[in-house]
Amino acid sequence: MAEDRKTKGMPGYQVIACIAGRGFGVRRKDMRQLILHTKGKVFTPKTMERLVECSALREFRSAK
Repeated sequence: MAEDRKTKGMPGYQVIACIAGRGFGVRRKDMRQLILHTKGKVFTPKTMERLVECSALREFRSAK
């Protein structure tokens, strides 16, 4: 999705996946593709607290 926008001269954006359940644990090939296409930005309920700090969303975080 992001690459398609860049080829059309539009600003790109970061693609992030938030997944839950055991489906991707048994579908390893699909999970590999998801990790590659999101450049590692795949989050689960266990890692959700890291979503902001590990993505471009950190730019929008308010100062404490």
